[in-house]
Amino acid sequence: MTNVFEKMKFPCGKIMPNRLALAPLTNTQSNVDGSLSDEEIKWLAMRAEGGFGITMTAAAHVNSAGQGFPGQFGVFNDDHLAGLKKLAKIIKAQGSLAVVQLHHAGLRSPRELIGEMPVAPSPSEKFSARGLSHGEVKSLIEDFITGAERAKAAGFDGVELHAAHNYIICQFLSSEFNQRTDEYGGSLQNRSRVLFDIITGIRERCGEEFLLGVRLTPERHGIELEEAIATAKVLFEKKEIDFLDISAWNVYKEPVDEALQGRSLLSYFTELDRGAIRLSAAGKVYTPEDINYCLEAGLDFVLMGRAAMLHHNYPALLKSDSGFVPNRIPVSRDYLLAEGLSERFIDYVGGQWPDFIGS
Repeated sequence: MTNVFEKMKFPCGKIMPNRLALAPLTNTQSNVDGSLSDEEIKWLAMRAEGGFGITMTAAAHVNSAGQGFPGQFGVFNDDHLAGLKKLAKIIKAQGSLAVVQLHHAGLRSPRELIGEMPVAPSPSEKFSARGLSHGEVKSLIEDFITGAERAKAAGFDGVELHAAHNYIICQFLSSEFNQRTDEYGGSLQNRSRVLFDIITGIRERCGEEFLLGVRLTPERHGIELEEAIATAKVLFEKKEIDFLDISAWNVYKEPVDEALQGRSLLSYFTELDRGAIRLSAAGKVYTPEDINYCLEAGLDFVLMGRAAMLHHNYPALLKSDSGFVPNRIPVSRDYLLAEGLSERFIDYVGGQWPDFIGS
């Protein structure tokens, strides 16, 4: 296996014990008030115990009005600190880096869930969302920075900013969803200002030793690949982050843009000069061969989602047997319960991927 179990140092100084990270997976199993449930803590604790070098939480909303799905935990209230501290301590005790993914769903916040009209960079009739005022954009930036401070206070090693999947930072980056005419709209430089202001604020207030990553959508949701590449270049040039996480959906795929096909989507990012900043990706990384492909293609580490659901100790199994063959779906509910998924999580999985669960 290509350097899978070699340690890796981030620019902030944090050490990742291997190149396998738990992807941030929506699981709908925390409490209505945004506090962490014992079920969610168990799910994450088992992945840390199983050997993942980074144990990353599901998306945690930084504002109650930014909730994206039921059972989502938050980092917008000091009342959440008790659960956050418990989780961080458990993860770090296993030698895994503890990372919270910071999130605001924007126009994807269900009105019936948040009890008010969702917000977006610009008004959206399609999503029944209102546009943020200039002052509210400033408050949004502050919400992300405060969320990072709260994660640090709870003992987490760092955070990842969710700037993908058409959530609010992605919406600002998108020329389709961002029609603003102030300094947060128009040119790509302006549309990316929210992202970079959040990054600068977190770095200033959480310090140089705090792990800071960004998850980026490379295409779709109004994001053009060439603009995603340009954003990645600036992220690397500014040297304020520790890692960039490309949400590729499929690490083997070519770009959607026919003019850019003939090579892999990931190659457009691995070829960039990133200095000491680390590059990762997620998307159908399932077998040891998939892991090797990613690392040999130039990624520094990989994020694993469904494979980690099937094997809480995937890294440990692979380390003890280079010929390890992961289980395939469908699997039974009892199997998933034994792997640390709660009934609520399993119900969510069954709704998203009906072929995942069998008898």
